[in-house]
Amino acid sequence: MTATAIHNTIDAVWRIESAKLIAGLTRIVRDVGLAEDLAQEALVAALEQWPESGVPEKPGAWLMATAKHRALDLLRRKQMLDRKHEQLGRELEALERTVPDWNTALDDDIGDDLLRLMFIVCHPVLSSEARVALTLRLLGGLTTDEIARAFLVSETTIAQRIVRAKRTLAREHIPFEVPRGKELPLRLSSVLGAIYLIFNEGYSATAGDDWMRPALCEDALRLGRILAELVPQEAEVHGLVALMEIQASRAAARTGPEGRPVLLLDQDRARWDRLLIRRGLAALERASALGSERGPYTLQASIAACHARAPVAEETDWKRIVELYDALARIMPSPIVELNRAVAVSMASGPDAALELVDALTTEPSLKGYHLLPSVRGDLLAKLGRFDEARAECERAASMTRNAREQELLLARAREFAARSAVSDK
Repeated sequence: MTATAIHNTIDAVWRIESAKLIAGLTRIVRDVGLAEDLAQEALVAALEQWPESGVPEKPGAWLMATAKHRALDLLRRKQMLDRKHEQLGRELEALERTVPDWNTALDDDIGDDLLRLMFIVCHPVLSSEARVALTLRLLGGLTTDEIARAFLVSETTIAQRIVRAKRTLAREHIPFEVPRGKELPLRLSSVLGAIYLIFNEGYSATAGDDWMRPALCEDALRLGRILAELVPQEAEVHGLVALMEIQASRAAARTGPEGRPVLLLDQDRARWDRLLIRRGLAALERASALGSERGPYTLQASIAACHARAPVAEETDWKRIVELYDALARIMPSPIVELNRAVAVSMASGPDAALELVDALTTEPSLKGYHLLPSVRGDLLAKLGRFDEARAECERAASMTRNAREQELLLARAREFAARSAVSDK
């Protein structure tokens, strides 16, 4: 095997094993920052040794054993004297004698360890940006540079977020455990929220030259599927997975040949991934069976399912979608939900009723810089034949978005409305 092939293998192994490795080490050393450092040292050792010795038969076990030995050396080197570290050192030495097969030891607790790690890196004590960065770093196996490029911020910014997050977790003494009782729903909501943010950034990039970032969608889907296996009785976990599967099924149809955005009603549905749709509908069934009352992710997945079940856009059940948005607004009221509901109302009952709803949102402070508000309003005005106003709204929306592809789309619509206005004036 060539050096390049070995390095590619190491990269693949790291992507697969890093979350398990860090989770297992965190259980041992009780410090997520130290666990990541030890895992990184094991990776460096692999990069140094595997090109000469070859890739071991059980690469995950090799990395775990190497990291464990580094942990033991570190404890000895620092000559930690307090009882906690002395006990930890004795535990590590005992594990070294009694558990020679670290691959088996890791597999025994890997489900619990991964779940604990998810709850740690998505702890509410961290900001949403820190949770996302730490999730991608520790559970997604991405480098700091990869995360920075995905979110179009500097590598320094991401590095600082990760460092501050790990310091916060250490300072707050966040326990390496799955929360119980009343705390579980709050913490689980935080985990789901972080995964959802990652997926949304991949599905509709907030800035940059690309309409989508598929790699982020894939990372979020992988994390969601893992979480669904770890907590199979939680309805909203399956609801989020269902939502992501169905949304991801449209990826190939959401961009044209040159990367230009293609809106939902204009997409070629033959290009939608039927396997992902089937997986999404199956996850939605599980969510519905588990929960007597549907949560926000399950309701959003139900809305996505209405689109997935319609072979052509004209057969979409818009009245059902309005009902689902009504239910979503009751349990998760927000201006963005109301804006999306208005779009559904326009399709079910016409643009007049929808425009009244949208106009009521124009004074909402939280939507002041939200480009989709003037975008939706422009579309409704155009349907009513008010093309000059529609053009102005689309131009305003284009000035507010930071995504180049979306800006191109909005400006193209503004030109279209200007042309239609010119024709109607003749």
